[in-house]
Amino acid sequence: MKGNIPQETTTFVGRTSELALLESALAQERLITLTGAGGVGKTRLAQRAAAGEGFRFPDGVWWADLSTLDGPGLLLATVSDAVGLADHSPMMPAEALCEWLADQRLLLVLDSCEHLIGPCGVLVAELLTAAPGVTVLATSRRPLETRMERLVEVTPLPATGPDAFALFSQRVTGRLGAGPLAEPGAAAAAEAICRRLEGIPLAIELAAAQVGPARVADVADQLDSRFDVLSRSGFVWPRRHQALRTAIGWSHELCAPLERLLWARLSVFRGAFDVAAAQAVTAGGPLGATDVAAALDRLVAQSVVRRTATAAGHRYRMLDTIREYGHAWLRELGEDAATARRHAEHFTGVARWADTAWVGSDQLVGYRKVEDAHPDLRAALDHLMVHDPATAAELAGLLVYFWTCCGHLKEARGCLERVLEVHTAPGPARTRALIGLGATVTLQGDYATATAISDQVRAAVEADGSDAEQQIAAACLTGLLGMLTGQPQQALDSVREALRAVPGLPFDSPDRLRCSLVEVLSLTGLGHFAEGRARALELREKCVRAGELWTRSYLDYQLSIVALFSSEPAEAVSYARTMLESKRLLGDAFGIALGLDLLAAAMAAAGRPEQAAAVYGTGAAYWRSVGHPQRGAPELQPVRERCEQTVRAALGDAGYTAAYARGATADGPSTLAALVGEDPGE
Repeated sequence: MKGNIPQETTTFVGRTSELALLESALAQERLITLTGAGGVGKTRLAQRAAAGEGFRFPDGVWWADLSTLDGPGLLLATVSDAVGLADHSPMMPAEALCEWLADQRLLLVLDSCEHLIGPCGVLVAELLTAAPGVTVLATSRRPLETRMERLVEVTPLPATGPDAFALFSQRVTGRLGAGPLAEPGAAAAAEAICRRLEGIPLAIELAAAQVGPARVADVADQLDSRFDVLSRSGFVWPRRHQALRTAIGWSHELCAPLERLLWARLSVFRGAFDVAAAQAVTAGGPLGATDVAAALDRLVAQSVVRRTATAAGHRYRMLDTIREYGHAWLRELGEDAATARRHAEHFTGVARWADTAWVGSDQLVGYRKVEDAHPDLRAALDHLMVHDPATAAELAGLLVYFWTCCGHLKEARGCLERVLEVHTAPGPARTRALIGLGATVTLQGDYATATAISDQVRAAVEADGSDAEQQIAAACLTGLLGMLTGQPQQALDSVREALRAVPGLPFDSPDRLRCSLVEVLSLTGLGHFAEGRARALELREKCVRAGELWTRSYLDYQLSIVALFSSEPAEAVSYARTMLESKRLLGDAFGIALGLDLLAAAMAAAGRPEQAAAVYGTGAAYWRSVGHPQRGAPELQPVRERCEQTVRAALGDAGYTAAYARGATADGPSTLAALVGEDPGE
C-alpha cells in the first residue's frame, strides 16, 4: 500500500463497531471528522481505519500530523510534505497542492486539527473542490464546520465492558506477563479502575503503567483518592475531562521530583527527540545531564513518554494531552522562557554541526538529523525571530541547502522572507539569509526575483565587508543563477573570480565546495567537455574519499551528460544510476527527477527504448511532485527531445504510450530502487 501511515507500536483493542462505521463512511463520504475529548483514542482509531483502506485508494493513504504546528503558517507545507509534494515552483502553496492532487485517488488523514479549525476547514474545502478523487479523514476535538463534513463522535470505551478491561490487561501483561492479574482480587480491581476512569483509553494506559511498582489492587485504592494536582495549581480543565485529568495528575504525583521536572521541560519539544537532545535541553539545576536518561526511561515505563526504535536509535515523544499538561507545569515553575531558549540554542547547534559536516562523511547523517528535527527547528526559528533575530537569520541561512534538498523549498522561502523582515540590520547574518533566499527562489525558477536578490547580495557583500566565505557564497549564487538561465560563461567567470581571490581547497568549507561544483558544471554548459570531464573526475574522486554525496551526485550528472554527448551511452547510464542512488539516499526529489530524465536519455541512446520510455514516465511523475515541467541543464534539452523521438520511433506511438504509462503509474521509490540496483548491462 502506498502511503505513510504511522506504524502501530502497541496492540489495538476493541472499536469493532466504530471501525465498521468508518469503513462504510469512507466508501460513501469525502470528509469524515472523528471528534471527541483528548485521550479518547481518535488518533489510534484513525490509524487503524486508514491502514485498511489501501485497496480503495490506488494513489495511497497519507498521514499529516498537525500536532507539531503552533499556528497555521506551515499547515500547507506540512500537508504537502505528507502527500509527497516537494514543490519547487513559485506557485502559491494552495494552488500547487490542489494541482498535485487534482487527478489522484487518495485518502488524506489530518491528525489533530483542533487548534487549526478555521485554516483546516478552508484547506479541506479547497482540496475537495479541486481534487474529486481525494477523501479526507480528520481527527479533532471540535468539528471542522465544513460543507460535506460527516461527524463521527469517538466516545470512551464502555467503562464496564470487556474492551476497557482488555486494554488494561494487555498493557499490564505486555510489560509484566500474566502474574499481576492472577493475584487474588486483581481482576475486580482492574474492572474498578476502568470504571473509575470512565473507559478513557489514555487514562487506562496511564493507570496500567503504575502496576509493577504497585499491585493492581493498590493502584485501584490509590486512584480512589482522586488525586487532583492540577486543581491545586489553579489549572482548570473542562469538566468532561475530569477522569483524564485525574489520571494524568495522579501519574504526575507518582513521579519522583526529577521525573516531574523532566516531564515539564520535555514539553518544549514539538516532535520526536533522542536522549542527547533531551539532555541538552532539559538538564540544569537539580536535574543533571547524567540523570536525564534514567528519568526518561522511568517516564516511558509510566506511559508518559512514548519510545520508538529507529535505525538511528530510540526516539521519544509525548502525546499532545500529556505535553499540554507538562507545559502548564513548566509555566507554573516559571521556566518556560529559559527552557525555550535552551531548546533554540540546541537546535541552532544541530544546524551548525550539520553545516560543518556537509563536506565530509557525516553529510548524510546531517541531512537525517535536520529532517528528523524539522518540527523543532521550526519552533526554534519562531522563538529566535522574536528573541534573537540575528541568530534566526543565521539558522535560516544554515538550513537552506538541507531544506531545499529535502523538499521544503516553499517553507524555506517563507521562513527566509520572514527572517529578513525582522532582522534588518546589515551584517553577515542578514547577508547569509539573503544569499539563502536567492538560492531558494532560483531553484523555484523565479529568475527575475533571484536576479534582483543577487544584486542585493553583491551590494551587501561590498557594504558590510563580508569575509571570504560570504564572498564565495555570493559568487555561488550568481553562478547557480547563470547556469539555470543559460548563461554558463557568466557562472564560470563569477565562481572562478571568487575562488582565485581567496585561495584554498574545495573541501575547506561547504560554500567553497558548492562553488567548485558550479565551476565544473559551467564547463559542460559551455561545451568544454574534455576540461569539464577532467575537473569533474578530479573533484569526484575527492568526494568519494571524503564520503560526500551531494556534490558527487551532481558530478555524476555532469559526467553522464559528457558521456552522452561523447557517444558513450553505457558510461552515461552508469553515471546516471550512481547519481540516482545518491539522490535516493538524500531524499532529493528534484535531483531524482533530473537523474531520471538523464537515465532515460542514456538508455535510449544505448538501444533500450522500452526501458527508456518507462523511465521517462517515472521521471514525469517526479517532475510533477516538485511542481515543475522538466527542467535541468538547458544544454540537455535538445538531447532529451531527440532521444524521446528515437524511442517513440522504435516502439511506435502505442508502445511508447503504454511503456510511459507503466513508468508514470508505478510506485516511485520501488521503481527507483530497482533502477539503481539493476545490472548495468541489462
